[in-house]
Amino acid sequence: MSLEPTRNSLLVRLRDPLDAEAWERFVRIYLPPVYRLARRYGLQEADAADAAQAVLTAVHQRIGTFDYDPAKGTFRGWLKTVARSRICDLLAANRRKPLAVGGSEAEQRIAELPGPEADDAWERDYQQSLLDAALEQVRGEVKENTLEAFRRLALAGEDPARVARDLRLTVGAVYIAKSRVTARIREIIAAWEHEEQNHAG
Repeated sequence: MSLEPTRNSLLVRLRDPLDAEAWERFVRIYLPPVYRLARRYGLQEADAADAAQAVLTAVHQRIGTFDYDPAKGTFRGWLKTVARSRICDLLAANRRKPLAVGGSEAEQRIAELPGPEADDAWERDYQQSLLDAALEQVRGEVKENTLEAFRRLALAGEDPARVARDLRLTVGAVYIAKSRVTARIREIIAAWEHEEQNHAG
């Protein structure tokens, strides 16, 4: 189970618009949190999908000049800023509210931002997307009943004896499956997060 070296990080690979695998992974990991953020801002499903597409387009246009600086924050933080901007643009276009006398578009956009709970939700959504993408990768690496044992025991919290009986495994084999899949997921996510933090490496 080899991991991609840092020099082949996702952020570096995204600079190549023809790297379909990198763009596919970006979409799997980062667009679901953007979509859910748009929904939390009050956009309808179609508008939230438009916002996610607008963010994808913005990343495609800007990734070539994106310069990671740890002092300024993470790529994920930059992406959230881009997402908020696009979402606010759509909200403003949808609402077509006249601005207050003496007001500014920036003030209106700030007033429309959700509170700190949106930041917590953004992080939860991102973590869920990471888990989903890692599970998708693990699916190609393990037997289906191993993955099913993990899902039912680790994610659904089912009784180990019942999972073992249903999958025709021993209880020990169910715990081993959970342990192996958990370790592999952690390894994949750690590699991806390392890439995000050190993409220029």
